[in-house]
Amino acid sequence: MLERLRGWSPFDGGALLDDVAAVLDDVPPPEEDTSQLAERLHGHLARLVTIAVASEAEQDQTVAQLVVRARTLHADRLPCGRQEAMARLRRLGWTANELHDRFVAFRCLKEAA
Repeated sequence: MLERLRGWSPFDGGALLDDVAAVLDDVPPPEEDTSQLAERLHGHLARLVTIAVASEAEQDQTVAQLVVRARTLHADRLPCGRQEAMARLRRLGWTANELHDRFVAFRCLKEAA
């Protein structure tokens, strides 16, 4: 338990939005950044799902659907092909962005960067 507390860091909405912007921008991120972005977006989605469960926001139909999508995306591996990987990154980004927006609307998050 102590190790988990030491490794804990607060939710960073600004970092989430930066990563979402990087994958949803008209210019795709460099190929060498793909796996790092996927890893960070997985982390953001995991935190957002935890927030949904803890705040009981998943009782909302839209949030519940987004949580299912987030869990499904989190379980899948990043495809090897560049186009397939970018498509998956964009799905991760859209899902994270939509969950973030819903939480801000429900006031589950105090700030929207």
